[in-house]
Amino acid sequence: MMIETPLRLGRGGNAREFHYERSRRVRKERHAVGFLLRQFQRPATPCGFVITRIAPGNGLDPHDNLPMACKSACDAIAEWMGVDDKRADVISYRFRQERGPWGLRIESTEWREP
Repeated sequence: MMIETPLRLGRGGNAREFHYERSRRVRKERHAVGFLLRQFQRPATPCGFVITRIAPGNGLDPHDNLPMACKSACDAIAEWMGVDDKRADVISYRFRQERGPWGLRIESTEWREP
C-alpha cells in the first residue's frame, strides 16, 4: 500500500503556533490521512509504515522535529489500524524527508524492530 497526497505537514517542535491554531491544523491532518487510509484494507499486524514528509525547504531535524511533524499521521494510522500508537510490538514507524513540492507519502512495509 502506498498513499501520496499534497498535504502540507507542520514543522514539528519549531512551529510557533497559538494552541487553538495548532489543534485545528492537527485535526485537519489527522482527518485527511484517515480519509485516505479508509480506501485500503488494513495490513496484518505486526506491520510497519514509512512516513515521508515532502517539502521544498532544507528539511527538519531527523531526530526531533521530523517525528513531531509526522505525529498526526501516526495517530491517524494507529486509529485506522485499531491499535495504540505506542505499541511498538504491533506497529512501527520510520520517518523520511524529501525535497519537492509539499506532500506526504505513507507506505506500508514489513515489521521491523523499533
